[in-house]
Amino acid sequence: MAEELALTIKDFKSENEVRWCPGCGDHAILNSIQKAMVALGIQHKDYAVISGIGCSSRFPYYMSTYGFHTIHGRAAAVASGVKCANPNLCVWEITGDGDALAIGGNHFIHLIRRNIDINVILFNNKIYGLTKGQYSPTSDRGFVTKTSPYGTVEDPFVPGQLVLGARGKFFARSVDNNIKMSQEIFEAAARHKGTSVVEVLQNCMIYNNGIHAAITDPKMKKEHQLMLKHGEPMIFGDNEDKGLVLECGHLKVVKIGEDGVTRDDILVHDVTEPNGFVHQLLINMALPDFPVAMGVIRAVEATSYDEAMVAQIEEVKETSKIKSVDDLLMSGNTWVVE
Repeated sequence: MAEELALTIKDFKSENEVRWCPGCGDHAILNSIQKAMVALGIQHKDYAVISGIGCSSRFPYYMSTYGFHTIHGRAAAVASGVKCANPNLCVWEITGDGDALAIGGNHFIHLIRRNIDINVILFNNKIYGLTKGQYSPTSDRGFVTKTSPYGTVEDPFVPGQLVLGARGKFFARSVDNNIKMSQEIFEAAARHKGTSVVEVLQNCMIYNNGIHAAITDPKMKKEHQLMLKHGEPMIFGDNEDKGLVLECGHLKVVKIGEDGVTRDDILVHDVTEPNGFVHQLLINMALPDFPVAMGVIRAVEATSYDEAMVAQIEEVKETSKIKSVDDLLMSGNTWVVE
């Protein structure tokens, strides 16, 4: 399909100057999404990019697609309206950890609950960048910022936990500096029917530089990242000799070849399992005790809101006696004035 349409990445780049800070992780995410759109083979006119407020929300200006830069926290609401008004569109919501999880938190969870077919790309740099360095809903407890000079006294949201808590069907995680992995995840998210949430660990060069460095450092990524693939064992490490097993309801890191552990003992990843128990355990893994789970963590099939809405409208149209405005006006108790 992509070959038939003959689209290239240039078709998705706007003429506007990209004005994110040099070195910002947003540049790589933009590139990954544009590459994914080319690979998906969807007609150029059928893309719509919706954003809220924040550095990430400048995104529509840099895309040569239909787009809408909305207001703070309301990207999910507008994107929902766009998708329901035209279910044939491939809708992408671009948002940040503040925009989606603070003022936009209510819209975020209800979008997921409804399972509207929208691709939510959540940039998570654990800080408010556009407003100059205040702590966000994903900032770690004790984190020192301009609005928490003595350290935050709050526990952060874990985006994946919110997705599963809202009965989400698709959740994935990527990092800004791995364009290939991000592109593959974005393609999978777009092909999934229903709300797809992709958390991208993104670096803010100015106000939170290096916040994900322990995870994204190329020298440590094989030890600190678990690259998940559906149907494959959960193995990681420089020598690919470490893996995960489930023991007494908890994940445990083991070394293949020690204590009789073989590859056959390693837990196999299943993105389609409706019970989110293991998916939740994977989402919660954190350094230093565990690697951080990357890739598609959950992808469960279910009817999307827009599918159900269209089907319901067609059903009502078939069974309703009212076929036009005249039918409506002449229904019920009517009388003729002579």
